[in-house]
Amino acid sequence: MARRKQQSQNYIKGTAKHSRTEGDYMAALLEAVTLEDWRDVVSSSLSAAKQGDAQARGWLAQYLVGKPAGKAPTPLTVVVQQLNGDNPLINRLANPVIDQYKYPEMHRNDDWQAQIKAIIAAELAEKIPVMEAPSTSEQTRVEADFDGEQTG
Repeated sequence: MARRKQQSQNYIKGTAKHSRTEGDYMAALLEAVTLEDWRDVVSSSLSAAKQGDAQARGWLAQYLVGKPAGKAPTPLTVVVQQLNGDNPLINRLANPVIDQYKYPEMHRNDDWQAQIKAIIAAELAEKIPVMEAPSTSEQTRVEADFDGEQTG
């Protein structure tokens, strides 16, 4: 009888030629580009968009509005929903609350899950370095806007 070779328990196959990861590149990017640099990029893109640059408008819209997640409803669908008194947004917001009352057994661990999420959020906040403070001129502008709202 031929003896079988013992195979080691390797779940990851292959070898890597380097150990750089996407996180390494992102860390280098975050170190090189300051918030002030990014503000300049956004401001220049805004100026270009206002002057009719379609690429600048598209870039800003992609970050500000995002791409639609799905297809927009047809006009007929909207009219039928209105006639039926159906509001998809209200349904989406109300369904989790309705489910809690209809199926209380499914939601008995909701508080526990919320506590776990809070613990993880606190750990994450400790591990993420404090963001740069806004520049002095930016802070002054924000304070002036706030003061104007209170007195106006």
